[in-house]
Amino acid sequence: MDNVKGIVLLLIAMAGFTVEDLFIKQLSGTLPVGQILMLIGAAAMPVFLIALWMQGRSVLTPAAWTGMPLLRALAEAVSAMSFASALALVDISVVAAVFQATPLAITMGAALFLGESVGWRRWSAICVGFFGVLMIIRPGLSGFEPNALLVLVAVLGVAARDLMTRRMTAEIPSFLLSVQAYGAVALAGGVMLLLTPGGLRAPSGFEWSMLAGATLFGVIAYSGLVTATRIADAAVITPFRYSRLVFSMIGGAIIFAERPDAMTLAGSALIIATGLYTFVRERRLARRAARGLAQPA
Repeated sequence: MDNVKGIVLLLIAMAGFTVEDLFIKQLSGTLPVGQILMLIGAAAMPVFLIALWMQGRSVLTPAAWTGMPLLRALAEAVSAMSFASALALVDISVVAAVFQATPLAITMGAALFLGESVGWRRWSAICVGFFGVLMIIRPGLSGFEPNALLVLVAVLGVAARDLMTRRMTAEIPSFLLSVQAYGAVALAGGVMLLLTPGGLRAPSGFEWSMLAGATLFGVIAYSGLVTATRIADAAVITPFRYSRLVFSMIGGAIIFAERPDAMTLAGSALIIATGLYTFVRERRLARRAARGLAQPA
């Protein structure tokens, strides 16, 4: 395990995803969200097709075109549509903060749908974490931003995607799953575009360069994330995933002059703290299970 390299790659990945988000948010001011997703998906898909070909694997792997992988691609598409729509309508710092609840949603989904044992400590952490989400969204209060609920849809989509990935056979190459995901995003973007008044618009040269930048940084970020996961201990690198929130707040402040208020910062802190606690607890229980001492908690 090369943990130092893994940390560096994960930080690069989180920064890359943030830059991609900043491009998408900027582009959404002049281009339909559906068109942005369609073009990014269509541009990124060939990159992973080439990577799959270089591995000597086939896109026609039969197991990849059954129910679970296709549902995974659908979950990816729903998440991308919701996340990109939220970026267009809500401060990027708010989007990033709410999105950090994804690990809590995965733990909850694993308990509810996969039968994994989750005790009262982690259920308590999940509840506190989602209270942090409510602090950010503030339903019923004067600062309520209903469009931020789109991020929760994205969180549920990503959680569903990751839970389905856990149940997939290892014979499906990860690059093929990426091809399916970006293809689904491109198709979903096309559907969104058909429902958008005004339809397709001709991007300017500067907009084409931003689309290229979003695709490039998205692919770099994804590749860095996959590589970091493979070469480093998950217990070491996982906490650094929350750096994406820091990068997003910095990018939002510099590019869009965003200033998160105290309630948003407090809610973000709760989400991160409970997410880290849940992760540490899961690692501790895994070690106990390896020694035959596991207990639900």
